[in-house]
Amino acid sequence: MRAGFVGFWRNAFISFTSIIVMVVALFVIASTLFNSYSLESALADFQDRVDINLYFVVDAKPETIDALKSEIEALPEVASVELTTREQALQEFRERHKDDELILQGLEQLGENPLGASLAIRARETQQYEGISNFLNERQSKETVGTPLIDRVNYQKNKDAINRLTDLINTERRQNEIISLLLILVAAFVMFNTVKLAIYNSREEIAVMRLVGASNYYITMPFVIVGVMQGLIAGVLVLLLLYPVLIWDETLFYPFPFFNDASVQAFLFDYFITEFATIFVVIVGGGVLISAISSFLAVRKYLYV
Repeated sequence: MRAGFVGFWRNAFISFTSIIVMVVALFVIASTLFNSYSLESALADFQDRVDINLYFVVDAKPETIDALKSEIEALPEVASVELTTREQALQEFRERHKDDELILQGLEQLGENPLGASLAIRARETQQYEGISNFLNERQSKETVGTPLIDRVNYQKNKDAINRLTDLINTERRQNEIISLLLILVAAFVMFNTVKLAIYNSREEIAVMRLVGASNYYITMPFVIVGVMQGLIAGVLVLLLLYPVLIWDETLFYPFPFFNDASVQAFLFDYFITEFATIFVVIVGGGVLISAISSFLAVRKYLYV
């Protein structure tokens, strides 16, 4: 331990350079971590908003609607079914168009409610919407001609939207994984070479230690400790940098504008606070591990004289 601390300060410039490189690499890795969390949260939120909307014909009887609602609720794939009556649909329509006098006047001229009831159906899993949609289509195809119950089902539109979003997020996720892997390799490569430079300066000392009977462990560990110190300092600096960056502009790590500013506000900062232990292990632990392994591999070359 003492030799490791002495080696760290004796090669201060090399240590400083290694720390700077590690800070940059770990900060970008942290960025991909926040980016991935944003993507997963966006997908989960969007999936929560997606449902199958089944619209009934205007003259559908309430008891028939309730019967079909119960039949759908009995499906194992269905998580919930919410009924919107004709009266509720009309009230919501008026509320949405309260500033459009032309539409409201046209509605008054009709003299009756032109809207039918509807069901909002949520599945337990996203992939189960396909089966629910098939059930509804089959149910609609069996209706008696002249007395239809189901007007339309809007699943296809929602399906296309969520599939596009899923593909986009999967692409971003793969890019993040590739970038993180490349950064880890670059950081390890730089650390390996900077440690080799420090070891090269001490090669004669290592040779003498080896000739007088020093063990591989005794020779290697001071350099590994130097690497651990560099990775630890770099990881802590990254965490200290993340705090003001997230307060100043957390949208830096938010890839897509799925939500308004109010929804994004404090989003990633809360994640940083609540999951600090996990982030600490990933960033600081990753920096220490990369530096330690790089130092261990670099010093092995000089263990044989």
